[in-house]
Amino acid sequence: MKRIAGMPALAVLCSAALLFPIFAACGQEPPPKPGSSMTQTGPVALTLRRAIELALQNSKDIQLAKLQSSLSERSAQITRAEFMPNLYAGSGAGYTFGIPETPGGRAPSVFSVTYTEQVLNEPLRGQAKEQQEQARAQRIQLEDARNSVISRTAMAYLELAKVRHSLQILQQEESSADRILQVTQEREQEGLELPVRVTEAKLTKARIAQRRLQVEDREDELATFLHGQTGIPEEQSIEVSPEELPGEAEQEGANLVALAMVNNTGVRLAQSDVRAKQFRLTGEKRGYWPTLELVSIYSLLAKFNNYSEFFNHFQYNNYNAGVNVQVPLFSPRTKASIAVAQANLAAAQMNLTAKKGQVSTDVRQKSRRLREADAAKEIARLELQLAQQNLAVLQSQLDEGKANLRDVEQARLSENDKWIAYLDANFARQQAQLELLKTAGQLDKVWQ
Repeated sequence: MKRIAGMPALAVLCSAALLFPIFAACGQEPPPKPGSSMTQTGPVALTLRRAIELALQNSKDIQLAKLQSSLSERSAQITRAEFMPNLYAGSGAGYTFGIPETPGGRAPSVFSVTYTEQVLNEPLRGQAKEQQEQARAQRIQLEDARNSVISRTAMAYLELAKVRHSLQILQQEESSADRILQVTQEREQEGLELPVRVTEAKLTKARIAQRRLQVEDREDELATFLHGQTGIPEEQSIEVSPEELPGEAEQEGANLVALAMVNNTGVRLAQSDVRAKQFRLTGEKRGYWPTLELVSIYSLLAKFNNYSEFFNHFQYNNYNAGVNVQVPLFSPRTKASIAVAQANLAAAQMNLTAKKGQVSTDVRQKSRRLREADAAKEIARLELQLAQQNLAVLQSQLDEGKANLRDVEQARLSENDKWIAYLDANFARQQAQLELLKTAGQLDKVWQ
């Protein structure tokens, strides 16, 4: 009889049948079968830092930037390889009539080995250095891609937390609007209110419902974006919590312009382009220098080419080694190449100057925007505090019979509106802070 893990198959089935009701009675599921995988379907609680970590791991933009950086490095190695030993082996066959020779002028050989190595070729060396600098620029592009992922993920996370908090407040507003409408309708039936007051109460309720639908749509957009950024399956909901940016973000204000001149990716790319163009110009200017190349050739010849009919002596093995030196006596191409390199360098230097001015202006502008956002947040906080105090006064008067329920609910609506305004002001400040840090090149350091 067939056995499973040393037990009869029938015994295993019977044991499973007996144990299943026990698990069910205890409110537990049977243990998973060996080798089976269990997929988590519950909500995922994310912190801001964890969301950014997952986004950096799963970002397609970063993966593409890595591939482009690797491609640039491989391309730079092609030119550098000319200054390394290059060894080629080959063979061939052909028909000869008259003096045996190949299209290159060499004697036909059964087997040949060629060695070449550039020793002195300054235009080619300048081109190689230019390509190496371009490869380093691709690594800067990779850092820029990381910063973009951090910025987008952080903004989406913070806004989603703000939106969900706003939804809770809007639900409270809907309850207050319902109570206001109910009280107003009762007073209208008693002849104490005009019908226009009932219409106003209905309009207030409809506006709150419309606003809630808009906020729910925005919540769905942000949640979908975070699912895509973090790689969390869409069937798992994401739980976020309101957070402030790390304290390090508050300590960079005084020297942000100076820091931006060093760390801003746009400035760094422009500086790298200037260095690359300088390498190319230096190499082209040295194009009037001689070029020197090590060469070596080994050839194995065969008698069937009838060398003895054309040469006094024939031998199978032939080896040549030496140096190939070329001295440019008149080279219009070198002069034209120098002119092109000078123009490219001048354009790169102008671009660097313009980029520094633009970044300096952006940092100052975004610093002012951050200060304005700070002021707006403080105003929103004080307005919320005032609304809360007014609500507390009306609630106390309601308890004493000096105010009616509709006034209290109206004050509660006002407080909720101020709450949402404060959340919007706080998020606007966080958004301005992230943009400023990204421009200054400090965004990545915040999350280290």
